Amino acid sequence: MWAELLPIGRSATSGGYRRYAWTGADTDCRAWFRAQAEARGLMYELDRNGNQWAWYGDPAQGNAVVTGSHLDSVPDGGAYDGPLGVVSAFAALDELRARQAAFTRPLGIVNFGDEEGARFGLACVGSRLTAGQLTREKAYALRDGDGVTLPRAMEAAGHDPETIGPDPERLARIGAFVELHVEQGRALDLTGDRVGIASAIWPHGRWRFDFRGEANHAGTTRLADRRDPMLSYAETVLAARREAELAGAVATFGKIAVEPNGVNAIPSLVRGWLDARAADQSALDTVVTAIEKAAGDYADRHGIELAVDRESFTPVVDFEDALRDELARVLGRAGSPVPVLGTGAGHDAGILSGRVPTAMLFVRNPTGVSHSPAEHAAEDDCLAGVTALADVLEGLACR
Repeated sequence: MWAELLPIGRSATSGGYRRYAWTGADTDCRAWFRAQAEARGLMYELDRNGNQWAWYGDPAQGNAVVTGSHLDSVPDGGAYDGPLGVVSAFAALDELRARQAAFTRPLGIVNFGDEEGARFGLACVGSRLTAGQLTREKAYALRDGDGVTLPRAMEAAGHDPETIGPDPERLARIGAFVELHVEQGRALDLTGDRVGIASAIWPHGRWRFDFRGEANHAGTTRLADRRDPMLSYAETVLAARREAELAGAVATFGKIAVEPNGVNAIPSLVRGWLDARAADQSALDTVVTAIEKAAGDYADRHGIELAVDRESFTPVVDFEDALRDELARVLGRAGSPVPVLGTGAGHDAGILSGRVPTAMLFVRNPTGVSHSPAEHAAEDDCLAGVTALADVLEGLACR
């Protein structure tokens, strides 16, 4: 399975993945998922929001156990973020069948669409729509960098956008959702553990900062006469790092757009996107407020107009204690306690947690590098993750 997925959407120049929602690479990943489902005799479904489902047993029975993740990527992302959870889900089902496990609950495997938000700027679109956290009106307003709307992109890929919206009937079928994911940090590597259990997801969000100045000639305009928004933006980038360090949080301006974007032109607009995360809401509020104040001060100093818009936000997610404890009990049978750790990365599991009992497993990442072509997990650790997931699913869905 892994070998079949690896070439899809991979850049020959960077070695990273460009599997953006409703593009050719995404279509190929979806075809791979459907082929895996059909090869196992599973019932395949494409839901109203473009998420893919494969069912062992009848989902109409209800109280189903579901596992899976996503197959899309960030720009030039790694091979493991998302796909490891989907591949491991199919592999865990194969393992349970080999054990001749007797299922008492339906088992579902899911590929949530557009988890990374690389194309339309909003993460977890598929799961947000399903859970009712994203309205149809706001979904229809999403546009990519070329101005293509989400509905138009869905239509071009063969999906009817008229169907999108909350899917409470589907969520009502699910009794538990367990997502396996490569760890996006080094906590497990530092403890020497192959697999860990998630405790919580930090609150996090994305903010757009628009710095508007005045376009002018880069060679003939005196420095004193310039209203250069790049100066205010650059100072705000440094402020984000400083404020994050002071609060024990993380903050990064990772995306920028410049107009008119000419080498010999002073910009008229610099638009930057801030990603900020912290262990608790208070720390996050402190950081973002301080960054906004610094940006305003710098803008005033240089005669720049500033507008800040929060484009997305996810509050802290504490995974359900009972399900998390059950995972710890199942995986601790060998006598060694399994580490429980928090994460600053967002996931579909976090979106669903308000509607469905949800838990996560992490597989060791030896370098901690993620959202990069250098992202990696050792084969032995991945296989340990499959075994752990199979054990968990057996404990939840089998007698």
